[in-house]
Amino acid sequence: MANGEPVLRGDSLLRLGVIGCGRIAQVAHLPAIAKEPSVQLVGVSDPSSVLARAVGARYGVPGYTDTAELLREDLDAVLIAVPDRFHESVGAQALEAGLHVLIEKPAALDSAQAIELTKLAAERGRKLQVGAMRRHDPALRDAQQAVADIGPILSASFWYRLPSVLRGSTEAALFPPVAVDETVRSTEAEHKADRETYLLRTHGAHVFDSVRYLLGDATALRAELVRNGADLHWQGSIATVSTAAAAFSITANVHSEYAEGVEIFGAQGHIRIRSYFPFYRRASSVRIFDERSLQWRGTDYGAVDPYQRQLAAFAAAIAQDGATDPCGADGVAALQLIEATARSVANDGVRVAL
Repeated sequence: MANGEPVLRGDSLLRLGVIGCGRIAQVAHLPAIAKEPSVQLVGVSDPSSVLARAVGARYGVPGYTDTAELLREDLDAVLIAVPDRFHESVGAQALEAGLHVLIEKPAALDSAQAIELTKLAAERGRKLQVGAMRRHDPALRDAQQAVADIGPILSASFWYRLPSVLRGSTEAALFPPVAVDETVRSTEAEHKADRETYLLRTHGAHVFDSVRYLLGDATALRAELVRNGADLHWQGSIATVSTAAAAFSITANVHSEYAEGVEIFGAQGHIRIRSYFPFYRRASSVRIFDERSLQWRGTDYGAVDPYQRQLAAFAAAIAQDGATDPCGADGVAALQLIEATARSVANDGVRVAL
């Protein structure tokens, strides 16, 4: 990888299987695997024969409908992209087979399941990495390293806004062709019918991991939910070890463009982050103001693929016996913040200690 990122030593390749051949695997993970020189795709699995066969054929690898068959291949690791409710059981199956695991966020259906998965990885001596790919955006890394320079932190704000009508047309323009099993689509729609639970877990996992990545562990949270028909807006504040309160907002949907960003104000400066729809393959824009010098700084990294970068980091952690980023404990903490948000909303914005 460029920008000084570590890669596997020598000519060794991480032999990888993909479990789950749905949309996120097809539009994000499999194209990243195809580009990443440190990884070799060995096979894929999905309970849907339609998806397993189509995706396997597209990448020239076996497509299994039984995960156990894939796990009998000569693998080093798996990437798990199944629905959230299967994360713990499939993750445990892979870890018990002796494999390292990169699992889509959120790490599990709830924090209790994520704790069990993290414990199992430690017991088996295997790597567990959670797929919060924004951590592998080089501009976000610069911002994280700059937090100490502008501290102590006085206030911060995080926002994440998904578009309504524009999302479909944007995805249609950017996504590769996607194989679809209509039976699976119908089943998953039923599980996503509780929009409040599904959207908070899906998008909160991303936002809350970013809060912790930039500001450190959370100590308390309070939140409220504003509903306008199908549009949902969570807003609240999180107390962290580095600031009195960080405001956050998660909106699905806004009737505008995709918008994601962060503002962090310290006693000696300011960090401004603007992130883009991930499939634009564009690094975030980060500007850092140092009040002591009265100067702004920032690097334009141009086009990057955070899904490929997280994959390369996973392969390097295995090859060099290093730490995964984010690790299982990070996945647990993000889920605990999601659960705290739901509890606070259910109790009229009560403060929830963490």
